[in-house]
Amino acid sequence: MKPRICATIIDKNLKSIREVEPLVDLFELRIDLVDEGWPDLATSFKKPWIACARSKAEGGNWPGDDAEKIEKLITATELGADVVDIELGTTNLAEMIPLIKRRAKCLLSLHELEKTPPLEQLKEIVKRQLSAGADICKVVTTAQRPADNLTTLRLIAAFPKVKMVSFAMGPLGLASRILCPLVGGYFTYASLAEGKESAPGQLTVDQLKRIYRMMTR
Repeated sequence: MKPRICATIIDKNLKSIREVEPLVDLFELRIDLVDEGWPDLATSFKKPWIACARSKAEGGNWPGDDAEKIEKLITATELGADVVDIELGTTNLAEMIPLIKRRAKCLLSLHELEKTPPLEQLKEIVKRQLSAGADICKVVTTAQRPADNLTTLRLIAAFPKVKMVSFAMGPLGLASRILCPLVGGYFTYASLAEGKESAPGQLTVDQLKRIYRMMTR
């Protein structure tokens, strides 16, 4: 199966978006990073897209409270977002998910910024995401040692029927970012260009495409 790539958008550079559009399967619009003007940008996409407003506690830059964030994400569904990324720890999550799912799929995410917890702990997180109503589960950790890559990839294998994104951030997590969609992960993330990363260790779309071409020769 061809590995799916999601290109993360952190600014309003439409030229960069158009350049990578033929190379990717979907976009992630980081509302917390693009800030003002994101609705106009959203209506220009020619590929499916994920709406995301990542909180500071999970590595993003969302300055407001959960209620304001949900308002923005609901607006994104009205503008055509195919998927909404909402954090598992969001306030009033049970009330918010049905609102999102009226128009879009719900991706429930959790980001561990300091370490990679044991596999059994990660499995419990996925079970909580599924119980809450996730259409897609995303569990991202931070690699402190090479073995952490294997832990995140084993999480994907533990839920073969679930649409899952799991990898480790940081320089030591590079292998899991690349391998995620090759071992059953739903997709992996990439930046539009160097310097446009939304998280530590993120490769560019071009870099990922080159790697995948070499791996499939």
